[in-house]
Formats: sequence, structure tokens, C-alpha cells
Amino acid sequence: MSRGLCHCCKQNLCLQHFNEYNPLAISQLNQFTDETNVLGDRLKTLNILKIIGHSRRKLEQWREDCYTKIDLFFEQKCQELDQLVNEKVDQQREELNRMQLKLTEFTNTQKITHQDIDLLISKISQLRSNIINLEETCFKITTHPLILDDTFVSIKKTNEHEINLSTLSHTYKTIHRPEGSFQSLACDGRHLLIHQHPNLCLFDREANVTKQTLWSYGEIRDMCWSSTLGQFIVLGANSIFLISENTMSIQEVHTIREREWISCTCSDTVLFVSTNEYASSIMEYTLFPTIEFIRERKHPLILCNKDEYMVGIVYNNGNIALMIMNISKKSVHIELRNAKTLERIWSFQPDTVCTQKIAFRSCSLTCDEWLFVDYETERLLQITKDGKVKEIIKYYPCPYRAVLFDQDKLALSTLNGVHLHTIH
Repeated sequence: MSRGLCHCCKQNLCLQHFNEYNPLAISQLNQFTDETNVLGDRLKTLNILKIIGHSRRKLEQWREDCYTKIDLFFEQKCQELDQLVNEKVDQQREELNRMQLKLTEFTNTQKITHQDIDLLISKISQLRSNIINLEETCFKITTHPLILDDTFVSIKKTNEHEINLSTLSHTYKTIHRPEGSFQSLACDGRHLLIHQHPNLCLFDREANVTKQTLWSYGEIRDMCWSSTLGQFIVLGANSIFLISENTMSIQEVHTIREREWISCTCSDTVLFVSTNEYASSIMEYTLFPTIEFIRERKHPLILCNKDEYMVGIVYNNGNIALMIMNISKKSVHIELRNAKTLERIWSFQPDTVCTQKIAFRSCSLTCDEWLFVDYETERLLQITKDGKVKEIIKYYPCPYRAVLFDQDKLALSTLNGVHLHTIH
């Protein structure tokens, strides 16, 4: 006879079955207790610093950059103040020098008239008055408080989603390029920078030209975006240029000593440039407050052998990916290294035979993954953060460059254009 209804399983239970069922329910309760205790222990040992570490470092870098900008502004205003006083002092010093020369002339010739004496008295009196005024000079300094608001720093929680190359859509937009255009491209998150002969052009997500400027500085080897500078960096064969996103003005960086370049990338603080030569070097430069040479990293430290070219470099999240071609073996391999120490994290060699002397390139994806663009076999290889192949797809027309445009769009540079895809 049924004695009760179990609200969990919606079954009618007799007393005997109820007595059997109850210990089972109690044992489940004990399991739940054990599991909540485990979760509680996980919360106690949760490393909050590890979770926020990268974001905290970005905030600290922003603070240091702000300090530097304030110091530079302060020094600029101090120089303006010094210049105002020095100009007045220099004027009086010149007048004093002229008077001393005149006095020396009178002394040497032993000839002086009353008119000369009156003139000297007048000039000395005027000079004395000017110096007194100079000593009593004061300046009115008007300052305004530096007002900060929450828009200066925006903090949003984001969960990077892993993307899979197999979800690459058909081309939804194509940006055609005329003959004479260079294949490099870069992205600032909102715009693509592309060379569309004879101009450098900014395109939005829907492939509309938003800005453009005439490019008359020769070959473009590579380009990248610097969030620290708020500018694109364009690499020529022997020169480096800054391109303003707002005005599209072009500024050549004269502080960089001339080498033959092949590829560039940057972190929040450092510009990395690789040289176009056997046993290639990586040249490092500060980004802020000015672009200044730091050091050269070369063979054997970066293990680019004497018969190898480092044809591509890409920075992401503290690491730097190197594309290295071995000319004698006709092979290419990818190495991921720590950007500061250059300690190797992993190395991957695809089954690619290099028959053309064209630089291989890659780009970073979400979740610290990488996309290797293999023009020799017309393939795209998605590589995991630990250096394993995750996905391989054939791509036509033949791809040469790629960049992730936002987190769900991929731009691929081919011989005659740039193709935009969605990816999930």
C-alpha cells in the first residue's frame, strides 16, 4: 500500500520502499555536502592575482604612460619658462657686450667727447633699469586641475571564445586592389589598413573606405598597429613610418638606424623589427615617449641559423611567434618564444616545401592560438597555444597574409585583393 508521494521522482512509495529510498537520498545529500566543501576549498585557494594579473599589468602600464606624459608636459612648460627669461637675459648681455667693446675702443684710442660720455651714461642707466626690471620679473602661471573620469579606463569582463577554422564563412566582402599594391595589412580592431595603389586606405568592417592618403615611400614589407601610440607602424625596405589613424598623416621615424627590414610587430612597450638577411636579427625599440633603440637580438641567441631567414614575427600576450625559412632545406618552421627572454616555448614544422622566396606570415587568434598562412600549398593552419595543429583548410585564391578583424572576422590578403570572412 502506498504511504506517500516522493516529490523528487514523483513516485508513490510504500513504507518499506520509503525506508529503503530515504538512505539513498541521505547519501546523495552527503555527496552534495562533499562537493560543496570541495568547491569551497577551490574558492579559498583561488589565485585572484593570476586571474587579474594581465589586466592589472595593463592598468599599471597605463599609469606609467600617464606619469610619463605629465612629466614630458611639465618639462615642456619649464623649457618655455626658461626660454622667456633667457631671451631677455641674452638681449641685455648683447647690449652689455656692445657697451664694453665701445669702452675698450675709447680706452685704446684715449679719445672721447662729452657727447660720447652722455651717450654712455644714458645707455648704462637704461641697462641698469632693464636688469632691475628683469630681476623683478614675475610670471602668471595659470593651471587647471587634471580631471579624470571613468571614460579614461573602461573595464569589461570578456570571455574569449575559441574559434575554429572549419567555421570560416564564404567571403562576404572583397576589397579589390589594383596592380602595384602591396599585400600587407593591419588592424586596430575597428579598421583595416591596406595599400590600394597608390594610396594607403582605412576600411571599416563592411569594407567601406573611411580615410586614405597617398603613399609615395616605396615598398611596404609589413605593418602593424600600436595601441600605445594609437598609430599604425608601416615597415619599408629600409625605413619605418608612423601612420595616424585620425589624420592619416605619415611620419618617418628618423631615430631608427637603417637596416634592411622584413617584418615588424609590437607589444605595449616595445617595437620588434626583424632584419632581412641570413641569421636574421630582431631589433628592439622603445615605443614611448620616443622610439629609441634598445638592443639587437641575434644568432645564436634566437637560434636563427646562418642558412635561415626570419621572415615573419607576431607578438601576442607576452609571446612572439617567429616564421623561419631554411633556404638550403627548402623548409619553414614556426617557433613561439617568450618576448622578453626569447626562451622557446614550442616549435612546429609543417610539411611545406619552399619553392618561392616569399615571406610566410601568421597572425594571432583568440585564446592564444595562431593562424599560419601557407601560400605554397594554399592552406590555412590553425595552431593551438601548445603548438599542435587544430584545423587545416584549403583556401583559394592563394592566401599570403591574414589578420583577425575583431573576434569574429578574418581578413585574408591574396594576390589581387583582401577577402573578409566571419569565423566562429
